[in-house]
Amino acid sequence: MQNEFDRILFFEHARKTAEATYSKDPLDAENLTRWGGALLELAQFQNVADSKKMILDGISKLEEALLVQPKKHDTLWCLGNAYTSFAFLIPDQDEAKESFEKSSVYFKQAVDEDPDNEIYRKSLEVAAKAPELHMEIHKHGLAQQVMGAAPASGPSTSSSAKSSKKKKSSDLKYDIFGWIILAVGIVAWVGFAKSQMPASPPPPPR
Repeated sequence: MQNEFDRILFFEHARKTAEATYSKDPLDAENLTRWGGALLELAQFQNVADSKKMILDGISKLEEALLVQPKKHDTLWCLGNAYTSFAFLIPDQDEAKESFEKSSVYFKQAVDEDPDNEIYRKSLEVAAKAPELHMEIHKHGLAQQVMGAAPASGPSTSSSAKSSKKKKSSDLKYDIFGWIILAVGIVAWVGFAKSQMPASPPPPPR
C-alpha cells in the first residue's frame, strides 16, 4: 500500500512538473510525452469513469507531442498503451475493438521507428491477443474486479472450477499488462529524471 501511495505521489509530482514546463514551452515533445505517461500511470488508481477521463487526457497530450515530433517512438508506444488501457475499460466489444486497432497501429509505428526495441516488439505481439483477453474478462464478469471496482456479487462457493478460471483470466491480464504498466512508469520516470538534470547539448537528429 505504501509503495502504491509513493507511486501516486511520484507521478502526481511528474504531472505537475510537466504542466508547469508546458506553460513555458508548449512545443516540448519530450515534456508532453512525460505528461501523458504520468496521466496513464495515475489513471490506474481511479474509478472507471475517472480513469477513462484521465486516459483520454493523456492521449490528447501524447497526440499533441506527435504534432511536434511525428516519429517520436516512445510517444507512439505510449499511445499504444493508452488505447489498450482505454479499450479494457469498455464493455462493448465492437467499441473496444476500435481502440485495440488504434493501439496496434501505434505499436507498429513505434517498432518501425525503433526496430531493435524489444519492449516495442513485445507490445505489438501482445496487442494481437488483447481483444481475446478483453472478451474473456468481460465474459466472466471480471472487468469490475480487474479495474479495481467492487465485484457485482459475492464469490460462488458452488463452483471452484469457475473460480479458478476467473483467477486464471485475471492472472493473465496482469501477466500481460503488468509489465507494460511498469514499462510506462519507467519511461515516465526516466524522462522526469532527465528533466531534472542540468541542461546538456541536444543529441544529433536521428
